[in-house]
Amino acid sequence: GDSWGIFAFLCAALCNLPAVPALNGTEELGAGQSIQKTYDLTRYLEHQLRTLAGTYLNYLGPPFNEPDFNPPRLARAEQVPSATVDLDLWRGLTDNARLAANYRAYSRLLCYLRGLDGQAGTAELRHRLGHFCSSLQGLVVSIAGVMSSLGYPLPAGPAGPPLPPGAPAAPNDFLKKMDDFWLLKELQTWLWRSAKDFNRLKKKVPPAVVTLRLEARGF
Repeated sequence: GDSWGIFAFLCAALCNLPAVPALNGTEELGAGQSIQKTYDLTRYLEHQLRTLAGTYLNYLGPPFNEPDFNPPRLARAEQVPSATVDLDLWRGLTDNARLAANYRAYSRLLCYLRGLDGQAGTAELRHRLGHFCSSLQGLVVSIAGVMSSLGYPLPAGPAGPPLPPGAPAAPNDFLKKMDDFWLLKELQTWLWRSAKDFNRLKKKVPPAVVTLRLEARGF
């Protein structure tokens, strides 16, 4: 009777051993899942924006919907967060700095996009813009989750000067359309670069929890 009781106790103790390293690997697995989710979301938004941009530029009309239209960036457009940073310089930043820049930029781009959502002339276009804004809000939240899982603090505030409610509108219709054009153009570049950022970042966070569980079983 005593021998059987000791044997049962040892079996129960051995069965519980894998739970210890699994708990230790939870943070790494959570970070990896969060990074993968954010990468997938950037790729989804890239695809979604290609369709949305084409529809919106057709709404703006010529010359904005012409494929070879490449205007110089005006001073007004500089309020939109620019992704035109040298790639080598960008890659030389720390992961924390890149994540913070992405978080600030998308938070600010979202403010501008919500302005478009209320101004678009057709119900279908407003619906598409509203859906895209919801997805972009999800990306902002997802980036915050990645930063939290990696132990990085969120940035103190958005990039660039604050965007006051009721900011002055463009002095004429053409300049207003130019603002919208540059907003979509910069957003496309941000999403393209962010997808590369998160693809590189997810390779730095291996799914170590599987290895830990195998080691706990004696492999």
